[in-house]
Amino acid sequence: MQHTLSDIERSRIRIALVEDGGKGDVTTLATVPEGAQGVGTFLAKADGVLAGLDMARHAFLLYEVQHGISSPNFDFDELLCDGATLSKGDRIATIRADLHTLLAAERVALNLLQRMSGIATMTRAFVDAVRAPSENFPNGTNAVILDTRKTAPLLRPFDRYAVRVGGATNHRYSLSEMILVKDNHIAANGGDIPKVIERLKEYFADPKNERVPVEIEVTDLDQLAEVLENGVGIVNRVLIDNFEVPLMRDAVILNNGMFETEASGGVNLKTVRAIAETGVDFISVGALTHSVMGLDISFEIEQN
Repeated sequence: MQHTLSDIERSRIRIALVEDGGKGDVTTLATVPEGAQGVGTFLAKADGVLAGLDMARHAFLLYEVQHGISSPNFDFDELLCDGATLSKGDRIATIRADLHTLLAAERVALNLLQRMSGIATMTRAFVDAVRAPSENFPNGTNAVILDTRKTAPLLRPFDRYAVRVGGATNHRYSLSEMILVKDNHIAANGGDIPKVIERLKEYFADPKNERVPVEIEVTDLDQLAEVLENGVGIVNRVLIDNFEVPLMRDAVILNNGMFETEASGGVNLKTVRAIAETGVDFISVGALTHSVMGLDISFEIEQN
């Protein structure tokens, strides 16, 4: 899987380098001759799914730009690509550059590569769980795994890309992309869902307001019935939140295809298949990005 960095991604890698470098890598300045060249190799120390190679490469490139270094034979050789299944011991990529570049930028490169590969690895496990064939679902389920906005501050572009590498789909990027009416929005309207939907109609009646998708969270079948009764023409999706599996199945039956359905709450690798088999269209999993464990990847340097 190939990825072209956005300006936002470049700027955040640049900030990470400044944060990590401080006033300069005094250890390297004190111990490594200026202009010495070397080769670094990324190695998988655990099984998983690879994500973030282009971000790692740009960490080294941007470091050179920041510090006026021009490696005469700079080369980043990708031996694998994002989305590849890693086995412990696999060589991932090699980089030939100034040793000052390799030593000073390696931590930012590794932090991104490890975190993103960890996200892709976990995501792939959830995707495989809902797609696996079974006796009742010989072609797997049709449920789509979604991420959430529960990302590390300022790392959202990287986290979301890693989710896509793992085979899942991104939910809204920001608050402006979708109207997602949650329990607190409903509570702010006295718990009155018809009132909320009426407000949405008034909002969209104003030509200056862009028509964006609308999703409403429901916490029981009575709330779902209110959305079904009042939401036609306004609502696109219902968020079935924290339902037990049998009740979720009832919700899908009650909805009867009127709106898209999304399940959330209590989703983990032990529960996701049963949730998928209720017939929901989407399953949002906050753990993909808020509980990620970085994949163990090392960076070994040799003088050239």
